[in-house]
Amino acid sequence: MSGLLTAVSGLPNAAEPVAGWITGGQPTEQQLKAFKSAGGEVVVDNRDPMEPRPFDEPATVRALGLQYVSLPLVHGAVTTDTMKQMHAAVKKLEGRKALLHCSSGNRTSAALIPYLMIDKKMEQDDAVDTAMRGGLRSAELMELALDYVRKRPA
Repeated sequence: MSGLLTAVSGLPNAAEPVAGWITGGQPTEQQLKAFKSAGGEVVVDNRDPMEPRPFDEPATVRALGLQYVSLPLVHGAVTTDTMKQMHAAVKKLEGRKALLHCSSGNRTSAALIPYLMIDKKMEQDDAVDTAMRGGLRSAELMELALDYVRKRPA
């Protein structure tokens, strides 16, 4: 278990699908502080800005000196274009310590499937298993991610 993963102990569905990238559900203020202390650099928030939150996450993240990226994956409105945007965003995280989250890890983990398959050269079953360990529960989101990979120009 990496230091980053240990730092966010208790984070719902916490996983480290890529070295240095933690995925999961909504972090607490304390988990964000611990993530920063463990060397974290950027927080990617996949929650809809209108979703209820226990605290002002953008302000908290910025006050800690971390980069805050909002890339909403809205329940029922995720498309292959959304997957494309997420894929482009995570490619920019390569070599950085990141915490990527939604409310449970479901949306975030699904949206990582294209990166795992295209950039990390994982087989489909391995990418899906990795996403499931990070909280993927939606067959619909999984199919959208796989559809993006299949339809992407070579």
